[in-house]
Amino acid sequence: MKKFFIFLTLIVPVLTLAQEAEKFGIKFSGFVKSDVFFDSRQTVDARDGHFLLYPKNEYLDEHGDDINGAPKFNILAIQTRLKGNITGPDALGAKTSGVIEGAFFGNIGSDINGFRLRHAFIKLKWETSELLVGQYWHPMFVASCFPGTVSFNTGTPFQPFARNPQIRFTKNLGDVNIIASALTQVDFTDGGPDNASTKYIINNGFPELNLRLEYKSDNILIGIGGNYKSLMPRLLISTTTVDHPEGILVKTNERATGTSLFAYFQHRSEPFTVKLYGVMGQMMYSMTNLGGYAVKETIQEDISEPGSVTPVYKTTKITYTPTGTMSFWADIHSNGKTWQYGLFGGYSQNMGANDDITGANYSRGSDIKYLYRISPRLVYNSGKFRIAPEIEYTVAAYGTPDNKGIVENINEVGNFRLLIGFYYFF
Repeated sequence: MKKFFIFLTLIVPVLTLAQEAEKFGIKFSGFVKSDVFFDSRQTVDARDGHFLLYPKNEYLDEHGDDINGAPKFNILAIQTRLKGNITGPDALGAKTSGVIEGAFFGNIGSDINGFRLRHAFIKLKWETSELLVGQYWHPMFVASCFPGTVSFNTGTPFQPFARNPQIRFTKNLGDVNIIASALTQVDFTDGGPDNASTKYIINNGFPELNLRLEYKSDNILIGIGGNYKSLMPRLLISTTTVDHPEGILVKTNERATGTSLFAYFQHRSEPFTVKLYGVMGQMMYSMTNLGGYAVKETIQEDISEPGSVTPVYKTTKITYTPTGTMSFWADIHSNGKTWQYGLFGGYSQNMGANDDITGANYSRGSDIKYLYRISPRLVYNSGKFRIAPEIEYTVAAYGTPDNKGIVENINEVGNFRLLIGFYYFF
């Protein structure tokens, strides 16, 4: 009997640990993808042309020939992806899960082929609510309603595109979800006096905020939302003069702020799925769209010595104004298992600034009045293999911005991209 109790003392903890271990697990999935693509001219893009935004403006030589009219060709496999879905035991009365996902896209151009983090988050799910903490899609990129393009740009710069560290809380009210998020930045950042950087939102001392309301049924998805962003472009102003070559330092707490409104719709039937999305946004640079913010006013103080012939001024204050963007897209595709046909179309327009721009403009495409794109695609699936050709025709209307950033005297520049994607899913 004594041996029996010793046996129980040893075996019960082992069985308990084994049962707990069964609650933990990770399931890997992903795909290998190679893109073969040709552009009819030079483009504004990332990673050697893999992430296409729009065609470059004309750049004429002394004979009037367009230097940027030269075509491009490339083959890349950097979109290849690995994802781990993690399961575990309940905690705080909630079902727990996690996701780690990476790709070989790199973080900057010189890091191409480098393995970088895409998504990494923890999720707690209760009966009617959910908490997500970690890095995931920006809430304006709706994971259940985005373009099905073959191109990795996924409809950018018409579709807001960014992944952000965040805290996201979802409350389910039957067919309606209320989704609130607080975000910072890591890979997708805003521009500023020191180029694109995370420090503008970090030094702001307050996160970006997003609130979304969504209705979802078996075949219909409808959503609306709002976004608020505040940045601290500078902590100080330095004025260098002849008398003060080391610089006169002035602390500043002026912020650049902007708001955005967006809406989306999706209807799925047996033969086709239709998706629509629109946004009226400010300071959309970090979401890989047109826009940003600019210097509104620079206030200076005369610090000249009495009787001085040459006046000396010290900058005491710099204020900012957001630049706006209007953008919308539509995507329709068939739902066949073997063959799928799709068509994407998008339009984006630079809406200029609220106030006169008197200094630097930290905006993407500040010399572009509008962009549009039409992109048909064909997808063929055979088991785990997919081949998908796609054509993108993107036009950028370049011109000269006025004092409010409204672009005039435009000239349209277009680019044809022929892309073929090869996938193997696992």
